[in-house]
Amino acid sequence: MSSNDTNQLISGTPAHQYHDRFRDQSQECVVHINGRDYAAYVGQTLQDVLNRNGIEVPHVCFHPQMGAIQTCDTCMVEVDGKLARACAATCRDAMTVVTETAAAKAAQLDAFDRILGNHMLYCTVCDNNNGNCTVHNTTAMLKVEHQEIPYKPKPYPQDHTNAFYRYDPDQCILCGRCVEACQNIQVNETLSIDWTSDHPRVLWDGGKDIGDSSCVSCGHCVSVCPCNALMEKSMLGEAGYFTWIPPKALDSMIDVVKGIEPEVGYGAILQLSEVEAHMRETRTKKTKTVCTYCGVGCTYEVWTRGRHILKIEPYGGPANGVSTCVKGKFGWDYTNSKDRLLKPLIRNDDGESFREASWDEALGFVARRFAEIKAAHGPDALAFVASSKTTNEEAYLMQKLARAVIGTNNMDNCSRYCQSPATQGLWRTVGYGGDSGTIADLERASLIIIIGANPAENHPVLCTRIKQAQKLRGTKVIVSDLRKNEMAERADVYLHPQGGTDMIWLSAVTKYIIDQGWQDKAFIDKWVNSFDDYYKSLEHFTLEYASGRTGISVEQLKEVARMLHESDATCMCWAMGITQHSEGSDASTAISNLLLTTGNYMRTGTGAYPLRGHNNVQGASDFGAMPDRFPGYEKIDDEKARARYEAGWGVKLSVSKGLNNHQMVDAAVEGKLKSMYVKGEDMSTADSNQNVVHKAFGNLEFLVMQDCFFTDSCRFADVILPASPALEKDGTFTNTERRIQRLYEALEPLGDSLPDWKIITGVANRLGADWKYTHPSQIMAEAASLAPMFAGVTYERLEGWNSLCWPVAADGTDTPLLYTDKFHFPDGKAKFYILEETKITEQPDQEYPYHLNNGRVLEHFHEGAMTYRTPIIEMTPDSWLEVSPELAGELGITDGRWVQLKSRYGQTKMRVLVTSRVMGKELYMGLNSMVHPVNQLTSSFVDKDSFTPAYKECAVQMIPLPVQGESPLPHKNFRYGTRTPQMGVEVERKWERKDYRMPGSNGLVQIELQTAGKMLEKVQ
Repeated sequence: MSSNDTNQLISGTPAHQYHDRFRDQSQECVVHINGRDYAAYVGQTLQDVLNRNGIEVPHVCFHPQMGAIQTCDTCMVEVDGKLARACAATCRDAMTVVTETAAAKAAQLDAFDRILGNHMLYCTVCDNNNGNCTVHNTTAMLKVEHQEIPYKPKPYPQDHTNAFYRYDPDQCILCGRCVEACQNIQVNETLSIDWTSDHPRVLWDGGKDIGDSSCVSCGHCVSVCPCNALMEKSMLGEAGYFTWIPPKALDSMIDVVKGIEPEVGYGAILQLSEVEAHMRETRTKKTKTVCTYCGVGCTYEVWTRGRHILKIEPYGGPANGVSTCVKGKFGWDYTNSKDRLLKPLIRNDDGESFREASWDEALGFVARRFAEIKAAHGPDALAFVASSKTTNEEAYLMQKLARAVIGTNNMDNCSRYCQSPATQGLWRTVGYGGDSGTIADLERASLIIIIGANPAENHPVLCTRIKQAQKLRGTKVIVSDLRKNEMAERADVYLHPQGGTDMIWLSAVTKYIIDQGWQDKAFIDKWVNSFDDYYKSLEHFTLEYASGRTGISVEQLKEVARMLHESDATCMCWAMGITQHSEGSDASTAISNLLLTTGNYMRTGTGAYPLRGHNNVQGASDFGAMPDRFPGYEKIDDEKARARYEAGWGVKLSVSKGLNNHQMVDAAVEGKLKSMYVKGEDMSTADSNQNVVHKAFGNLEFLVMQDCFFTDSCRFADVILPASPALEKDGTFTNTERRIQRLYEALEPLGDSLPDWKIITGVANRLGADWKYTHPSQIMAEAASLAPMFAGVTYERLEGWNSLCWPVAADGTDTPLLYTDKFHFPDGKAKFYILEETKITEQPDQEYPYHLNNGRVLEHFHEGAMTYRTPIIEMTPDSWLEVSPELAGELGITDGRWVQLKSRYGQTKMRVLVTSRVMGKELYMGLNSMVHPVNQLTSSFVDKDSFTPAYKECAVQMIPLPVQGESPLPHKNFRYGTRTPQMGVEVERKWERKDYRMPGSNGLVQIELQTAGKMLEKVQ
């Protein structure tokens, strides 16, 4: 029997184990631990049961979100009289566990002594001495006074080549947590350990410097490291009272401590470090916040010392667990940027420059001009745009200002640019405009279909759940996209349709499924209306027709249909590659029609997932920042709803549908709209057809911009009001899964900037309102009292890490899974919605022969207003144009060549990056540029139902220029790396080393191999 076999038998499970959240928890059992009975479920890891019941057993490598890693051996206990690793032993009924026998204690000490041989304890002068260092705490827990195995440094230097964190091999205990997190939680598959080396260490891409590897700087490895081997650079020299001391002086202090250890023992030394750790608590503020980038809704603590951001620490939030991405983990320095707006600005009489003003003057000026314009032209001459990056409470106040104070429904937010078509498709078919389940539900699907979305870069933490499901549970993945992004490379089936034809192939697959009799007839009969009429409408959507229109082969379309038929639970995810087309609403509707046809609603692991782009793009619409709906999506022409708001606000409300933000631009160009108040949106770089937006802004009599930075749109403003970012305010955000979460003020507002809710309240009160809000909780209470969707939402129920998924009943019951007992229509049934083809607004032709696609990149968020003000700029300092190898060869261009892009609406210059991610005459341009925004090239065409711009339908010329520059992608960018995928840390290879032995086998504890078979039988 090999040592690998022996270790698996002793532990009780295979070496790699997926976390308990994927196990069936329906079969309960009782486990006897130290003479008492504890409830568990069959298959649950013993370590989880011990931890949840406060039974102390050391565990260094075990992490509750990763399960058994089995590298440290410190969690040895006796199970049915035999030694077993608690992290890997699985529970069964009547299992007997004893945690404090002499044999178990000896084994624990033996295992931990070997760990200390890899790690030098210098806790008092360590930046990681913050009460949460697992090595420090285990030393104290086991009452270790001296170590038997002396510390041995490793023959490797520290690696500081990453912009955000460093690796110190000398402090690395080889627990493998970082490897497990990279391989099986993040699934970027960069890290590994070379267990065959004489001096094992963690490797990036098999042995490259971190900066030259495929590391995406997500921060998972740093967050789970149990000691100081992986550390945020923002912590180094900043966290402790003594850690700022120069390295040589620190080394001398460490030598002194090590010199007295033989006499005084570790106990006294650790007491000193614990005193210093407690001292740190007095100056280190730890504040729970919600990420302000994409719509995933990651939560974590932000550690601050004064205004210095020490680090971001995830603690198991409902959307992200331990996960972060490069932006959420390391992209917060914009908060302290020297570019922040700190005082109100009013345009000078010269029409060019601005002067600083007091808040009283600025707000009074805004109110006076609003009142004058309203008096002269009526309330509908003014319009308001809320931000998808500010809080729910601030969106609520913005629409209340428009409706209750000014008297207009000219109110919108940036979901019009991206997510409105997805909402429209869901309103048509199932009733609610939001994800039908939670992010965690994605992991329960047996098939995930991703259409027009790039979650690995746009929603990276959500994508980790998809990658985990595929890698560890065998979930199948289908990707349909113009660009072969990471998930397309990982997909079981990759579809490459012609741009703007998704509705056609989705309808054809739906028809084929019905033709084969594969539809879920029982589900349709019970839960969906209009099947016969819908099926008849699909008559011309044959596979052959769809193949001819989309370029997808009939065989691939049949394969998609077959996979849908064979899947017992399917989720479909989509984003701007669907919604930013002239048929965005119809394609979104076709997705929901297909899910209804196959019965993929009303169950965990099924349903529709429109992936929301901004941190609060869901919440901005939820809380009424729309031209035709109150908070909670009640229509403004609903008499009952309108009467409720009129009573609550004490005003008479307009019933006229307002302008959306696209219509606002047109109305301003026509001279009908006289004034706009834009909060936290840079429409100049975000709205379609920049030239038209500039003309609209120039036509306005009065423009108010409210932002943290002087954006391109601010150039046109008459007044600029300085707002505070997320870390400087209280409030709530709502993520893509409809989850409402609290954020807390971590820093005081910088300069004279203010939270948006205070600014809006100031404007309203100067216009004659009598708003008395002193905290956002009062605003939420008002919204909950008026909008049935939020009836049970209170700040008390959202305290700390708690969250609620709307709709929320008055008693606080929320709805993580929508449609468990009905759909959101009067009769409780969903609807099939009949569709007709929409002509693509702009196709490549002889004059403009190339199709220009566009989207986000991992490192930056949209145009980079926040991320270009952080160290992320070191990863990717510029934008680029992706060109296929075949097209580059045809034109004779290489990486770094400058080209001119010209469309019917504008032109710009970019550097080329040649990549196989794009094909043929398709081009791809990132959104990460304020200098060359893509909307210099895009048209004013929109989706006919939602008015969302057709950003993805853009034909261009590309003219090589006689200038050859360097590649726009730095050579240290992760895209040049080569991943090293494996199944986690692969501890079996450690067990096969000649110098490995089970803890205690030096005579203190004897584990007889011949009993292993019997022990396995007992443990399992």
